[in-house]
Amino acid sequence: MMSATDIALARISGMGRWAPDARGRLQKAAWELFTERGFEATTVADIAARAGTTERTFFRHFDDKREVLFSGAEVFEDSFVSAVLHAPKSAAPLEAVAAGLGAAAAFLEQGQDMPRRRQAIIAANPELQERELKKLASLSAAVADALRMRGIADSAAVLTAEIGVTVFKVSFERWLSDRDHKTLSALVAESLDELSELTGSVSSGRR
Repeated sequence: MMSATDIALARISGMGRWAPDARGRLQKAAWELFTERGFEATTVADIAARAGTTERTFFRHFDDKREVLFSGAEVFEDSFVSAVLHAPKSAAPLEAVAAGLGAAAAFLEQGQDMPRRRQAIIAANPELQERELKKLASLSAAVADALRMRGIADSAAVLTAEIGVTVFKVSFERWLSDRDHKTLSALVAESLDELSELTGSVSSGRR
C-alpha cells in the first residue's frame, strides 16, 4: 500500500512508487514519453497505449496531457501554506514565509530527480511556462491569504508573499543548475540570507 507521502508525490509530478492502477500507469507512461519524445510530440493516444489503457480512461483521470504535469500541485501549495499558518505566533511575516519555504523545499527534495525532469519539460514549451507562472501566482495569493489569517495587513501580506515566491523561484533555479549538489533547503537559506543583507543595506541607507 502506498503511504500518504508516496501518494502526494505521485500526484504532483509522478514521483514515488507506482500503484497498479490506471492513473498511476498513465502518469508513468506520460512521464516516460515526455522525456523520450518531448511534450508536444506526445499525444494522449500515445500515453494511453503505453499505459495499456484507452483514451477514454485517460480523460477520466485528466482533463488533458498538461494535467499530468500539474495535477496535484495543490499538495505542494498546501505544504507551503500550512507551514506559514502554523509558524510560531511570535514569528514576523517573513519568518513565517521562511517556514513555508523550508517545508516546500523539503517536499520537493523527496522527489529526487523528478522536479528537474518536470522543469526541463516545462522550459521547452511556452504554453507550459505560462501555466507554471499562473500556478506561482496562485501560490502567492494563497500565501498572502495565510498571512492575513495571521493578522498581517493586506499590503504587507501581499508584499511578503511576493517576496517569498521570488525567493522560491530564485532558489529553485539555482538548485536546477547547481553543480555543488547543494540541497534546495540550503539554497533557500542562502537566498534568505542574501535578502536579509539587501534589506539591511536599504535600512542603513535611509538613516
